[in-house]
Amino acid sequence: MTRNTNQTGEACGTGAESYRGAFRASAVRAAWMTVGAALLVVMLFLTTGTIRFSQTGQELMISLIYSAFIALPSMVLLTRLAERYTDRFPRLIILLEALALICTAVFGCLVTGAILQFTGLAARGTYWREFRFAAPIATVITLIVGLSIMTWETLHYRLQTAQLELRTRQMEQERANKLLAEARLSSLESSIHPHFLFNTLNSIAALIPTDPQRAEDTVGKLASLLRFSLNAQHSGLVPLAQELKVVRDYLEIETTRFGQRLRYEILVPESLGSVKVPALSLQTLVENSVKHVAAQRVEGASIEVAGSMEAGRIRLEVIDDGPGFSLGAVTPEHGLGNLLARLELLFGGEGRLDVIREQERTIVRISFPAEP
Repeated sequence: MTRNTNQTGEACGTGAESYRGAFRASAVRAAWMTVGAALLVVMLFLTTGTIRFSQTGQELMISLIYSAFIALPSMVLLTRLAERYTDRFPRLIILLEALALICTAVFGCLVTGAILQFTGLAARGTYWREFRFAAPIATVITLIVGLSIMTWETLHYRLQTAQLELRTRQMEQERANKLLAEARLSSLESSIHPHFLFNTLNSIAALIPTDPQRAEDTVGKLASLLRFSLNAQHSGLVPLAQELKVVRDYLEIETTRFGQRLRYEILVPESLGSVKVPALSLQTLVENSVKHVAAQRVEGASIEVAGSMEAGRIRLEVIDDGPGFSLGAVTPEHGLGNLLARLELLFGGEGRLDVIREQERTIVRISFPAEP
């Protein structure tokens, strides 16, 4: 049962790809700036002897070269840091980015100073004086611009990830509501199925002359079962005590039909009554035993409903003396298939449905984290 986790992972993965894509785009822009600066350097070198630039033009060219040779390594390093270390060191990433920006600023100043000396845009012998003047300014500007871009991209990434997760959760909630509606409909259809309903009404009619009180109780249980099938909570979880009442009502109704052929026992501690369980989960398991064991054999069936809590997990079991079955043969349209899908959506990989064969008895067990 990993669909929930996979969908969330896919959503986060999509957000991470968007995050990386944004930085790659920035790196591409910086690369074009560097290419442009390199072309300017070549042009300056080839034309310094024939073309004279004004002071403003010369300062503009120097600024462009500084920007290009600081921007490219900055974007490359920031992209690599974001891809490799954002998730691993979320609290240290800002410090790593700041150190990377300082290094690229110093590197850019060293390279630009050499280019200025080579092209004659700076006076000969002023390399280190130019570096000492430009490095502090370039470092401050690089930190401000680089960290601002990183902060904006990070906030944009987190917003996009949150939107994707919200959309995924909404889709999962819609699917959970659909599955719950299908479970309610399946229970309702089972309750009003002609054979079930007619047999129950015939049993009630037969009881009226001999045991009118039991006939009245059976009518009440049938009404309670129909009401619960219609009004199961949309959250998908109900108190175990309420679920057990539905199970008792269902078994009592079936007992009026099968008589001594249906024998049942409910062994669930009262202390678990407030624990939340998926609506119609136990009823689905019990109905499966009644339909495929009690109704199919002359000797009927003995059904036991058990529950326990261990290590923060609730375990509910329906045990019968039937021949058993394989969970692999259960289709999504089957009641157990619907229950399996609902456990997956409600509890992810923590929800389980198991079929176990022990001592000539079949145990159908659901287990999931207990939610008081």
